[in-house]
Parts: sequence; C-alpha cells; structure tokens
Amino acid sequence: MASFVENTQHKVERKAFEIMTNSIVGKLTKTDDIAKRQETFLELIDKAETFWGNGADKATLDKVREYVKNPENRWVKFVNRVLDETNPNYAKKFLLNLGYEAFFRGTKTIRANREKYNCNIPWLILFDPTDACNMHCVGCWSGTYGHKNNMSYEDMDKIVTQGKELGTYLYFMTGGEPTVRKNDILKLAEKHNDCMFGLFSNSTLIDEELCKKIVELGNITFLLSIEGTPETNDGRRGDGHYAAVMKAMDLLKQYGIIFGTSICYTRANVEAVTDEKFLRFIADKGARFGFYFHYMPVGQNAAPELMPTLEQREEIIKKIRWVRTGDNDIGFFPMDFQNDGEFVGGCIAGGRNYFHINAQGDAEPCVFIHFSDSNIHDKSILEMLQSPLFKAYHEGQPFNRNHLRPCPMLENPKLLREMVNKTGAKGTNAEAEETVEHLCSKCDHYAEEWGPVADRIWAEQKHKKAPYENYTEEKREHPELAAFEHADGSDGLRDEDLQ
Repeated sequence: MASFVENTQHKVERKAFEIMTNSIVGKLTKTDDIAKRQETFLELIDKAETFWGNGADKATLDKVREYVKNPENRWVKFVNRVLDETNPNYAKKFLLNLGYEAFFRGTKTIRANREKYNCNIPWLILFDPTDACNMHCVGCWSGTYGHKNNMSYEDMDKIVTQGKELGTYLYFMTGGEPTVRKNDILKLAEKHNDCMFGLFSNSTLIDEELCKKIVELGNITFLLSIEGTPETNDGRRGDGHYAAVMKAMDLLKQYGIIFGTSICYTRANVEAVTDEKFLRFIADKGARFGFYFHYMPVGQNAAPELMPTLEQREEIIKKIRWVRTGDNDIGFFPMDFQNDGEFVGGCIAGGRNYFHINAQGDAEPCVFIHFSDSNIHDKSILEMLQSPLFKAYHEGQPFNRNHLRPCPMLENPKLLREMVNKTGAKGTNAEAEETVEHLCSKCDHYAEEWGPVADRIWAEQKHKKAPYENYTEEKREHPELAAFEHADGSDGLRDEDLQ
C-alpha cells in the first residue's frame, strides 16, 4: 500500500508532468513548422532523460535524437502525422497517462515491486467485462460462451485500484465484446483518469455519442478486429462486419481518436492481412498501430485447420518486420504477438508483462490459456501473481531461448502440461472445460514441425540481449536452463546467446 508521502509525491510529480505535457503538445499542435517541432521533440527527450535519471538508456535516447534531427526520417513523419490528426485534448491525456504513468513512473514502480515481492508484476492487465458478444466468429471460443458471465463494476474497479498500487496503469479489455458494457467502462475510465484503457472491439457498437465521450475523457483507445478484404473478413466474422469496421474507423478518425487494429492471422487470411495494399488502406483509414495474433486452437469450438502453415508463419515474420523498417512509408506500426518475442524477452504472460482475468473473475496467465488457480473474488491481484500457477510461469520463463518459440502451449506444449499438472490449476473455459491434454494435443504436431524451422530462422538472424529481461536470477545466470530442444538433442545455444 502506498504511503501518504508517496501518494503526495506522485500527485505533485504528475501535476508537473501534466503542465509540461500540455505545454509540449500545445507547441506541437499549434505549428506545422518542421524546425519548431524538431526543437520541441528534442526538449521532450531531454526532459525524459532527466526524469529517468540514472535509469535512462542514454544510447537509445541519443539514437532517438538523431532520428528527430532528420525530418525525412520515416518515424518522424509518422509522429507528425499522428499529431496533425489527433484531437489536442485527447493527445494531452494520452501522452500523460501512457507516457508518464505507464512508461515512466509505472515501469520504475513495477521493477521495484518485482524485487520486493519476488514474483511477476505486469505492465498491463487484460480483463473481460463480459462474455456477451453480438457475433459468432468461426473458431472463436468466446462466441460460444453466451451472455451468462458479466464482471461487476465493483470487480473492474478492484482490478484497476489494486493494479495501480503495484504500478500498473495500462488496462486492455476483451471478451465477449467489451462495448456491450460501455456505460460501466466509461464510468471506470472517468474514475481512474490516470490510467490508459484499450478495448479490443468488433466495432459494431461504436457511434458518435461514444466518440464524443472518449474525446472528453482522453484515456480510451480501440483495437478494431479486421481480417483483410471484405471476403476474408466476413468469411470468418459474418456478413456486414467489414462495413461496420469501416464506419467505426471513419468516426474515430473524424473525432481525432488514436486507434489501432487487432488482426488474427489464419491459414485462410494471412496473405490478405499482410498485403501492402491492405496495410496502406488501414493506415489511410486512420489506424496507426496494430497487433497481429497467431490463431490459437483453444476450446471445444477450435478449428485447428485455421492454423497458419509453416511457410506462412515464416513469411509473416519477414513481412511484419519489413513494415517496421525505413524502406517504406506506410503510416502504420504493426506488432506480432507470437513472432516478436525477441523484443520483449519471450513469453510475456503469467504477469511477466501481462495476464488475463476472465468475466468469471478467474486469473489466467494468458488470454489464450484457460487455466487458473485464483479468482478476483477471493484473492487480491498480488496474491494472484504469487499463486502456484503464476509462480510456475515466473520460474519457467523464458520457456525457450529461441524467442520464435516463446509459448508454453503452441511451441512448447509439454511445459504447459507440466505447469498445469504440477499446480493443480483448473480449466476455466466457460463453454466446456478443456483439459490441458486436450488443448496441448492440438499443438504437439505443430510444435514439432515449427521447431526446426524456427531454429533455422533464429540461427540466421543477429540477436542482442536486452539489458532488462525480468527472469529469475537462476535463469539470468544459467540461460541454458530454458527449454531449447532440437532434433539432434543439443540445447541450441550459441556463444552470442550467452553474452
């Protein structure tokens, strides 16, 4: 529990940062003069370095300064584009909550609490306000849950209140369709106006009234589900969904709200959702960032035949990383949940960087892994993170030193079997409880086939060890303990992996 002195210091610091943010955003949005904006960007970097103090990554900040000094840099143009199209009041709150609370102050607090409590403390908490959804997408477990489970406003408030005590100021919501509970979500965002909230949404309930309220609050963003062309999208999500996404994008752009996309790539749509024309199209519609999710065969309603082929997965790695280079001018920044493990140290679940609480209140290590040994109704957030299942994650990460094989389910299924069986975690799938054996059996063959392909790709790439990984001391000192199996029985580690 934060002390009175800590709370007072936080309020004073936030107010100072708010004044600085308002000044900087004001300068940036009131001019389109490149030289003046460059000067303001450099001022912001200097202030960020001062705030971080000894914890500042000077090499990275110096690199950012070099980018800013080049007006033709792709990402400088990208930031200027975001500034030009974002509502100024929304931009101020977005920067204050995501920049100061989540990135700066939140990260410091989280790292200190990881040492204090000897467990994972997340940067982000994902929770489901409801299981209810007005759609029934092929292969989605949520569409079969029905409308029976809804998280109370009090439980949502409890999650955010306790999360903030640990340093977590970023909250994403999924479901179900979270906007089914939009009134309670707006109430939550208004009470916790120091947090940033992101809603994974099917777009169908986004209207002008909602957009006006979000501009007023300034601390809600959306990740809209879309899967390529009208044909590939509506083929899985149903007739009329593509048109609903287009309407929502137009509204969010009109009101100056920053938003992104949530794209599940499958064997049927992977080419469509990574096509350059599609990426340029959604960028023109106003989407500035997006998460790509590998299809996971979760639940009795799963369709394993939708899992991408090995060739498709290798190709999407190349395409997503190309989009993030300076070799193109696409105004969109994609992140690949399954293939970007190297940049976040492998699996981020189990509270290492995030975890999930379903609409029944069960704490699940990952939104795709429906097993739990804790519930918000009888445990605090900290107690959940210290539970046997979450501690097993903490002690097991990274599950593979090849971060193209990060997941204990999809690429290392024997490890998920071990953790669930060892901790006695129970299945939480609301449609019909799925045993860990049933779930992992759908991944065994895929993991076996993907392993050598991933190892070849990994060996061909250059890797740099992150300065901060959030592994246990034992895993940091003995990286060979992380599972890394090869057909020849070797551990696959190279000298540069140990440096």
